[in-house]
Amino acid sequence: MVVPVLEEMRIRSLGVIDDAVVELSPGFTAVTGETGAGKTMVVTSLGLLLGGRADAALVRAGAKAAVVEGRIDVPPDSSAALRASEAGAELDDGALLVSRTLSAEGRSRAHAGGRSVPVGLLAELSDDLVAVHGQTDQQGLLRPARQRQALDRFAGQAVAKPLAEWSAAYRRLRRVGGELDEITTLARERAQEADMLRYGLEEIAAVEPSAGEDTELAAEAERLGHAEALAAAATTAHGALAGDPADPESVDAAALVSAAHRALEAQRAHDPALASLADRLGEISILMSDVAGELAGYADDLDADPLRLAAVEERRAALGQLTRKYGEDIAAVLSWSEESAARLAQLEGDDERIGELTAERDALVSELTGLAERLTDARTDAAKRFADAVTEELSELAMPHARVSFSIRRSDAAEDAPALELDGRRVAFGPHGTDEVELLLAPHPGARPRPVAKGASGGELSRVMLAVEVVFAGSDPVPTYLFDEVDAGVGGKAAVEVGRRLARLARSAQVVVVTHLPQVAAFADRHLVVEKTDDGSVTRSGVRAMEGEARVRELSRMLAGQEDSELARAHAEELLEAARTGA
Repeated sequence: MVVPVLEEMRIRSLGVIDDAVVELSPGFTAVTGETGAGKTMVVTSLGLLLGGRADAALVRAGAKAAVVEGRIDVPPDSSAALRASEAGAELDDGALLVSRTLSAEGRSRAHAGGRSVPVGLLAELSDDLVAVHGQTDQQGLLRPARQRQALDRFAGQAVAKPLAEWSAAYRRLRRVGGELDEITTLARERAQEADMLRYGLEEIAAVEPSAGEDTELAAEAERLGHAEALAAAATTAHGALAGDPADPESVDAAALVSAAHRALEAQRAHDPALASLADRLGEISILMSDVAGELAGYADDLDADPLRLAAVEERRAALGQLTRKYGEDIAAVLSWSEESAARLAQLEGDDERIGELTAERDALVSELTGLAERLTDARTDAAKRFADAVTEELSELAMPHARVSFSIRRSDAAEDAPALELDGRRVAFGPHGTDEVELLLAPHPGARPRPVAKGASGGELSRVMLAVEVVFAGSDPVPTYLFDEVDAGVGGKAAVEVGRRLARLARSAQVVVVTHLPQVAAFADRHLVVEKTDDGSVTRSGVRAMEGEARVRELSRMLAGQEDSELARAHAEELLEAARTGA
């Protein structure tokens, strides 16, 4: 017997349940109870632990919060244990303690392994630990898309591998097609953009600007525009420093400083302080001579050339034309030119790019065509095995003449829609291939197979869905399965067969079943009853394990509504004996 993943749950202040502990069996656990006692709350509690949606209305009237705690046995090398560890959770002797708190105001919190975690983490963990098969899931299996998903998962790698290749090629085809459509449908706009870029690049090339040229020309224009004033200032300053050669009587600053220096030099030996001043005057004299010489050279070199000034201003005007259109300065203009040249090369390569994309598109279409055939073949093979397995299950669920099959077909593509050429037809395709998958049922010989949602009565539909779920569970194993009243509409011998089948499934997995049928509950390894008491003011529910006489009484109640009926007790004991010997 396998070790259970879900060892126990504690439920507090959830719906009609005040405080209850649910201890689960390693094999088959049946949960029963009167209508309104709170069986659904057990399922709801498990859903909350698995990261399901929280509803403040679930909080028990008068309580501040509802709390669900669970102890989950997690193999240390499993992906669930690794994911929990990444979130900071710690295992307690190989078990993961999880909890979910729901306040009356609607706030929800989750904890795992002693750490506060996002609710989404609980949902991630549940994917590897628990498979829930309830009435909502049953309705979901009636949808063709869900049936295709179930078939693909049943098929395993035979479908998973080509489907992964299909998905990658399909996504690439969408991207290639989008780019090809953009280039072809926006051809006029792209041509106009190319003309504008080409004009701008030609205009810049005609001027041939260089980096920093605008700054250098601005400085030169400023100098040429004030050449006479600059020359006069330099001449005056030179005369003040070096004297006026035309006036022998003129006094210049350099001569005066030199005379002062000579006077101090004559007496420097008598006082170090005076010697220091003499040295400083010497430095000033040398500096003044240097400046005077440079001023003379500056004045000689300065040329008030109107022609050069006109040329500079003309060049600055040409550069200004560029900066008004393509950037705030020449550096920005050159950057625009570089980027635009690259974009123009891309636009001018449209014809070449269209050819490349067209070739890639055709190659992808060819690849998808081959993958479509592989997918259809793999699904057809898996569909036969799946249908045969479900049909075999139905024979054990009191539907010996029922036959299940799959319809796998392709639809013609609309005239203007993308299509694959398969068997001389334009076939529609999508992210999952070209196949439309639908589960069919022929409930008796001679009946035409019809979609299972239309071809089965209520009781038959429940058994078909249970058979599908059991077969599907075998192909996609997880440690724990929860069946929430999937035996609705079933009774008599069919109910016994449902119980027997669930007991067989429990030989290799933990199975938890919420049921109203005594024929199903009799096969359970552990029988839990959700009991309701009324103290006149508050209704409370608890969960109690039924054993021995107590279990006989509960089955009697389920059979006849009378716990003390001798006939019901005899029938209950007969069910238990049949379950012990015939499962």
